[in-house]
Amino acid sequence: MQTHSPATRDPNTPPQDRLGQCAPDNERLVDIYHRWFEVVLVTTPEQLEEAYRLRYQVYVIENPFENPDEHPNGLENDQYDAHSRHALLIHRPSGAIAGTVRLVLPDDINPRKSFPIQEFCRDPLIRDPKRFPVPRMGEISRFSISKQFRRRQTDSMYPDALDEHSGEIPSNSEIRRMIPHLTLGLMDGIIRMSIQSQTTYLCAAMERQLLRLLNRMGIYFDPIGPVVEHHGLRQPCYRNLLDLLNQVNEERLEVWEVMTDEGAHVTALRAIEGRA
Repeated sequence: MQTHSPATRDPNTPPQDRLGQCAPDNERLVDIYHRWFEVVLVTTPEQLEEAYRLRYQVYVIENPFENPDEHPNGLENDQYDAHSRHALLIHRPSGAIAGTVRLVLPDDINPRKSFPIQEFCRDPLIRDPKRFPVPRMGEISRFSISKQFRRRQTDSMYPDALDEHSGEIPSNSEIRRMIPHLTLGLMDGIIRMSIQSQTTYLCAAMERQLLRLLNRMGIYFDPIGPVVEHHGLRQPCYRNLLDLLNQVNEERLEVWEVMTDEGAHVTALRAIEGRA
């Protein structure tokens, strides 16, 4: 796999969020994240319907990638959902669903057609079982954050985040710190689903903008061939999950703490892979 040179990190530098802003009073990024968000792994039909409804908002209404005539009930789903796990990102102050993501798992009946990426990526790596181990792989898919939620959270009135007990409304600076955590929160959900399904490799076809955003957090995926056309230009990519997290630890410890539940997820992944 392609390697990445870790950036030098000054241990005396105060905790930062992904925008490079110092946390107030040296508050840790993981504490800020947990104050605003909670990841819920989908376990009920009602939760799954909420995920499909948000996907309809993102993939049919906000971005016309899917045909609305194929989803007359206002729920966006497809054939891969039958062998996927799903997560919801909950905005704690309001209880609103801020985002959703699914992890597509291998199809035991037809492994070569397990993932969406196998449909449109023609690079030979996809068919190399040593480099692309389908039985241990999961595809990050339907990475969805509603523009409607983002707009609502930046409204200066900010009605949904009102704390009934304190009567306090977050300041504009707090709102700016909260918004970037949406992407990081969905990554947290992906890791939790990976552990749940014993998945140790991740693949995806990502927009270059999302890849740049992840790179700024020290999260790197290895490319699979050139960019392809799939709902716009996308970069097929993959990586061993434990290797990915180890590099995050080297470059952005504060991000690693959020993504790994302060190391608990790494311990679980090591047990799955049999690493010491």
